[in-house]
Amino acid sequence: MEKWNTKLQLRTNQELMQSQPIKINRGIFQGDSLSPLLFCIALIPLTYELNRSGCGYQVHGSERKISRLLYMDDLKLLGKSEEELRDEIKIVKTFSSDIKMEFGLEKCARISIKKGKVQRKEHVEKTGENEIKELETNGAYKYLGIEENHQIEHKKEKERLKKEYVRRLRLILNTELNAKNKMQAIGSLAVPVLRYSFGIINWHKEEIQKLDRKTRKMLTTYGQHHPRADIDRLYVPRKEGGRGLIQIEAAYVTETTNLAEYIEGTEDQLMKIVRTHQHNTSSSPNTACKHTEFLQKKAIAENTKEKWEKKRMHGQYPRSLDDTLVDKEQTYRWLKFGGIKGETESLIVAAQDQAISTNYFKKKILKEEI
Repeated sequence: MEKWNTKLQLRTNQELMQSQPIKINRGIFQGDSLSPLLFCIALIPLTYELNRSGCGYQVHGSERKISRLLYMDDLKLLGKSEEELRDEIKIVKTFSSDIKMEFGLEKCARISIKKGKVQRKEHVEKTGENEIKELETNGAYKYLGIEENHQIEHKKEKERLKKEYVRRLRLILNTELNAKNKMQAIGSLAVPVLRYSFGIINWHKEEIQKLDRKTRKMLTTYGQHHPRADIDRLYVPRKEGGRGLIQIEAAYVTETTNLAEYIEGTEDQLMKIVRTHQHNTSSSPNTACKHTEFLQKKAIAENTKEKWEKKRMHGQYPRSLDDTLVDKEQTYRWLKFGGIKGETESLIVAAQDQAISTNYFKKKILKEEI
């Protein structure tokens, strides 16, 4: 690394401006596109040393030992005894010091499990000037954003995720964003809170559907959706006449099915163990894959659009556009580029859905004289 250096370049229409060589002393900036790759390369020796130690948890029915779960900078060490765990901690501490990487012991905790039960201990693991404390009773640690102890507390985690989703949804709805941007913000800032947990947390179909209902209720409360407007149209893409909201149930089906397909098709040895386990259980991804086979043959979005178009009253508007002389792209252009407020958009959509008492509704549906 002593010889590492880089140059900053700025290209304009007239010239290429370039800085003098900049020496790299300890590493590159975190935002650099090369940063994650270099970080992973730097940790390769750590995985090698942990494998070479022979420590790790013996998987039942297999000769494979698992010494750690490592993703980027999130590390979980596994050992079959106190001695093995102590050796693994020593390896990580030594390696971290060698490559000048700070070992965040203040964020670490340890837990001892024997025959499925947590063993409470008063001691702490001494590592230099720092300590790795025993996980407190009913305490939890986070690994890849999911709180765990000796197992995942699915009920508590679901409550935490639901609260965070509703909190973000409320923040978005309180902004001054236009209708389209609010729907996009929900899809990029709120829904991922739940999407990340699909396949890990045991969600039930009723819970997912309840979250969709909660979302629609909040949209109505904040004037972003008319209470009598079509529900399915909310989830149809804007270029096809919908409002572009991501349906949580559809996201759940997509994520769990993709996860199940990955586990079924991968040749990774650890994933093969997971696959064997899932075949003997009713795990979330496995169940989703079995019960949503028909959705793999037909896109969920297309299925939702068909449901909207087939409705007797709400589907009149999209069916009226099937005329060969109608340019659907231009007809729906206002939904993509209009930039209007959510309250205005929801009112227009409700009128098109025959959900409010317009003159057209009175004449054609109620058969009144106008």
